[in-house]
Amino acid sequence: MLRAYGPGCDGRLIDPTIERIPAAATWIDLEEPTQEEEALVERCITVDVPTEAEMSEIEPSSRLYAQNGTLYMTVSVLFGVVDGKPSTTPIGFVLTDKRLVTVRYATPKPIRTFENHARREPELVRDAMTVLIRLIDAIIDRLADELESVSAEIEHISSQVFRPGMEDRRIPAARLTAMLTSIGRAQTLVTKIRYSAVSTLRMLSFLGGSPRIHEKSEEDARHHVASLTTDVTSLSEHASFLADNLQFLLDASLGLISIEQNAAMKLFSWAALVFLPPTLIAGIFGMNFHHMPELDWVYGYPAALLLILASAVVPILYLKKRGWI
Repeated sequence: MLRAYGPGCDGRLIDPTIERIPAAATWIDLEEPTQEEEALVERCITVDVPTEAEMSEIEPSSRLYAQNGTLYMTVSVLFGVVDGKPSTTPIGFVLTDKRLVTVRYATPKPIRTFENHARREPELVRDAMTVLIRLIDAIIDRLADELESVSAEIEHISSQVFRPGMEDRRIPAARLTAMLTSIGRAQTLVTKIRYSAVSTLRMLSFLGGSPRIHEKSEEDARHHVASLTTDVTSLSEHASFLADNLQFLLDASLGLISIEQNAAMKLFSWAALVFLPPTLIAGIFGMNFHHMPELDWVYGYPAALLLILASAVVPILYLKKRGWI
């Protein structure tokens, strides 16, 4: 799918078989492009369009480079959060003197949001550099929103783990499983956010060091890039902080599991200690030897019962005195 944005374009679809890209277009958006669409754009901007395989490379030299005055930049953008399957997708930015070409094989929310804004506010697509900066700004805003959502989820999980009452902290198995699942999902989302933030930061550093951004006419863009670099650095640090919090909550949850297991084993242990002496006494007097003097004793039976009772009560009193039960 090929769309053109700019004065008089309004994001309309371009059919590569019968149309040409308008000369006034400042932003050309390729979504899952066909070979015909790629060929049309390459003829228009006279540079190559990166393929999906090229954008998926992780080496900085493959993602960020300049060629004949054209900047090639690839950013991993967060998407799939609404569907519960957070992931990242590479989006390629090709910045020429007059046009910005984006190549993507998914539609993250910030891209869709910016497209809607561009149709209502043509000023956002007045030139290629403005489009690029606004797109990156939208991507960073989306990361910030997701971090706020994760922060709220962490607060909720923390309130479940560290309940005020002692009995409230005894978590049933079903709820504990749900809690561990929530921690795992939040950790996955934070990991994807950090990956996207680092990718965006590398792209901004590359753009900030390019000769294009240091031209006199791009002074406003240069300041905006510096501000975005500061913002995404802060988001990356905050994501690291949230990742540490999630690790702490995971350790605390596993600690609660250990406490519950220890409590169960402790119950069996003191129960065995309490019932072992009475069992021993009953076993002794239950032997069927012929010569057992106590068998002929008139008070032997009640005395044996009292001895069994005392042997069970004394361990209980001792355990309570020590605070073990």
